[in-house]
Amino acid sequence: MDEAELTGEVTGRLAGTPDPRLREVMTALVRHLHGFATEVRLTEAEWLAGIEFLTAVGHLTDERRQEFILLSDTLGLSSLVDMITHGAGGSEVTESTVLGPFYRPGAPWRVDGESIVLGGPAGEPLLVRGQVRSSSGVPLAGAVVDVWQTAPNGMYDTQDPEQPAGNLRGRFRAGPDGGYRLRTVRPVDYPVPDDGPVGALLAATGRHPWRAAHIHAIVSAPGHASLTTHIFDSASQYLDSDTVFGVKPSLVRDFAAGPDGLEVVQDFVLRALP
Repeated sequence: MDEAELTGEVTGRLAGTPDPRLREVMTALVRHLHGFATEVRLTEAEWLAGIEFLTAVGHLTDERRQEFILLSDTLGLSSLVDMITHGAGGSEVTESTVLGPFYRPGAPWRVDGESIVLGGPAGEPLLVRGQVRSSSGVPLAGAVVDVWQTAPNGMYDTQDPEQPAGNLRGRFRAGPDGGYRLRTVRPVDYPVPDDGPVGALLAATGRHPWRAAHIHAIVSAPGHASLTTHIFDSASQYLDSDTVFGVKPSLVRDFAAGPDGLEVVQDFVLRALP
């Protein structure tokens, strides 16, 4: 049996997989995985190093840290899946981007205009406001805007024991006109966790671990597709080299001076479900 025959033998045994989508995915996975090993002439030592790397990623993943999502993000896979699912721009709706490894469901509910800052390092005050509407222009009253971000020290509350739980996280309901307002602090550029196997891989490949400054948002409304997106600060120095390939030009905003500090306007336009 030669290399090609072995690949054929493995994919042949998958032919009886009852679920057609699982059969398609697994067959393609084996074909491409075998093709990769054949192309680079993978050695046994390299194969073992890969196994040990993935084992280390698994050992570091728990309810507070998602090293596998971080790996997917830094390899561009998360952004690729986002593009496959939602398209690559040019749409009438707000563009999506990666979820990231620090989302936590069940953020505290906040009233309109409330601050999501509960404590921790002080930052530059920022008002975020805008409207949630359908692609047809109809305001989406009651839409939920779920936001989260790092503190000015570049850490999320789940990374930093000095921050109170739920700091810089919150859910807001849009008003009758689809409008929403929230108070926070200006986001900062920050490094993804680079003290584990993904960080070691970034270093070995000569890449930096920095993300462009942003605020995360998941925006949802009945009858519309949920949107996972970012608000990027145009002043960030990493817009062109964001380590997870998440920046899209349509999501970059100027943070301008307002009556009570900085202010940024971000409307969210959702796609109606069929």
